[in-house]
Amino acid sequence: MSDLHTIALIPQFPLHRVGEELARLRAAAPLVHCLSNEVVQSVTANVLLALGASPAMIVAEEEVAEFAAMADALLINVGTLYPARLAAMQKAVAAANAAGTPWALDPVAAGVLAYRTEALHDLLKQGPAVIRGNASEVMCLAGEDASGKGVDSTAHSALAIAAAQRLARQTGAIVAVTGEVDYVSDGEVTWAVPWGHALMTRVVGTGCALSAVTAAFVAGASDRLAAVAAACAVMAIAGERAESACDGPGTFLPAFLDALYIMQPAMLKAVDE
Repeated sequence: MSDLHTIALIPQFPLHRVGEELARLRAAAPLVHCLSNEVVQSVTANVLLALGASPAMIVAEEEVAEFAAMADALLINVGTLYPARLAAMQKAVAAANAAGTPWALDPVAAGVLAYRTEALHDLLKQGPAVIRGNASEVMCLAGEDASGKGVDSTAHSALAIAAAQRLARQTGAIVAVTGEVDYVSDGEVTWAVPWGHALMTRVVGTGCALSAVTAAFVAGASDRLAAVAAACAVMAIAGERAESACDGPGTFLPAFLDALYIMQPAMLKAVDE
């Protein structure tokens, strides 16, 4: 558990670095292989396209290994998990690791159900580059007694800072615990990402899409911690801007995609200069 003094010491990720990472992503236009929650595949694909990445939803067990090896990054999201999908995920991860392709893990509802929790602990051993989850999910994977309310967290993100740091040290992954404030850590250095809006929780898919965006940002990144923090910041800033341009959940998602599309790296870089 993190106390108020610890939280106050965590620095905010600089906006100019967000701009630098966004410019790098757009120049590279990474191909992201998404084995994702079936409920949010369209949202995830549209978010990646709006940012400047290239999504692909290759899910057949007979194809995933071949495609994971040629992609720039891989997303594993266990939201709609069943044996055939898990087998495909395991093949994709093995191929990604063999090819040196970074992959992100979204541990949806870790600790809530035994089948997925066991599968997630097995996936953790296979070297994800990024783990992106809510506080309850991260605390569960770090070995703490925590469970969410379905796919939602029952804990504030600040309560999972120590768990995120510990999980990063245990796995070698960059861990992003997301909530009202996001915290991103490599186990030694931790950044706070304070932007965003509560309306992001009233539409399906923003969290799952964020996990895909972290995968896109770590593709080719020399500084994975900065890449993941920038991914969180880009999504949060777009959420703030979308809220000011919509009337509610029904008009939020189009405004959110527009905000991602028109976001300019130069504008973000200039803020801190």
